[in-house]
Amino acid sequence: MTLYEELIARGLVAQVTDEAHISDMINNGKATFYIGFDPTADSLHVGHFMALCLMKRLQMAGNKPVVLIGGGTAMIGDPSGRTDMRSMMTRETIQHNCDCFKKQMERFIEFGEGKAIMVNNADWLLDLNYVEVLREVGACFSVNNMLRAECYKQRMEKGLSFLEFNYMIMQSYDFYYLYQKYGCNMQFGGNDQWSNMLGGTELIRRKLGKDAHAMTITLLLNSEGKKMGKTASGAVWLDPNKTTPYDFYQYWRNVEDADVLKCIRMLTFLPMEQIEAMDSWEGSQLNTAKEILAYELTKLVHGEEEANKAQASAKALFGAGADADIPTADIAESDLIDGAIDILTILVKAGLVPSKSEARRAVDQGGVTVEGEKVTDIKATYTADTLKNGIVVRRGKKAFKKVVLN
Repeated sequence: MTLYEELIARGLVAQVTDEAHISDMINNGKATFYIGFDPTADSLHVGHFMALCLMKRLQMAGNKPVVLIGGGTAMIGDPSGRTDMRSMMTRETIQHNCDCFKKQMERFIEFGEGKAIMVNNADWLLDLNYVEVLREVGACFSVNNMLRAECYKQRMEKGLSFLEFNYMIMQSYDFYYLYQKYGCNMQFGGNDQWSNMLGGTELIRRKLGKDAHAMTITLLLNSEGKKMGKTASGAVWLDPNKTTPYDFYQYWRNVEDADVLKCIRMLTFLPMEQIEAMDSWEGSQLNTAKEILAYELTKLVHGEEEANKAQASAKALFGAGADADIPTADIAESDLIDGAIDILTILVKAGLVPSKSEARRAVDQGGVTVEGEKVTDIKATYTADTLKNGIVVRRGKKAFKKVVLN
């Protein structure tokens, strides 16, 4: 099986501009390709993780990744998949987020001479002259075609700012610049980026001629990432200070039955033969598949030691019931009233619910347990002595913390 055939078998490929040429390039390690990451937060999340896995897979086959950090495009904001305008970030915030991204990416991609490179489009976009861009680039774009693009359609009813309207042009210019500066001949991205990415391919061909071999391949990454990368309490981050290795493990351990094999195909580096043997698994075997998925991905993001600890903690908590190294939440003395604290406050302080109203609803619906016992009284309290050794508080089947008086 060639690399391109493997990408298809893993369910990654959505659309391509030149399948025969793309297949030949990546199968023979001749692609210099880029994927863009806009630094909208100070940590990568699961959606980015899918793209990083792809970059790693392609690099292992001899292709050269160009990691593009969108320090420039982040000042505009991608309207794709949005129903409202993104918050404007300062240059200082954007730079801080870029620095955080770089540290995390080095766990996945091998940088260095002759290997992967990392660039920031702020280095060229922020120095552009507006009139020159209009003359050099703007003339290559049809406003009618742009307005038909999927990335703009859903924003047209509520209002699309001129600022965001320029995003496609800026992203297209990135590919044009990278093609000329670094010989970057291929771009990868999520399937919701198809219109934006085609703009770059067409810009290169119009400016440099039909012989300019610039190719676009979009993947089932962004739509899946947005679906998988969120939980009831927010995003699943790659930064262990934002999502602990244990919580990361548990997130994948608790994916839906229908998604587990799809996730294994798309994200792990297990051989396809091994994955195909799992196709017939059902019932309790799917729980085994989820454990495999959770372990492999936690090892990839946080290392083997953390993956082993997370796996052992999960088995201890859900298996024999022994004391486990599960995520903890600290309660301060100042949180106590008359030497005790109520269950609603505990749930909020532990981050298991966003508000006391949600906490009350969870208790009323029978979804809260403390040390394995269901809590039925919203006024239930726990003393300082009880909290000194810690209590395991669980909301539903998937969210829990060991709450300890600090």
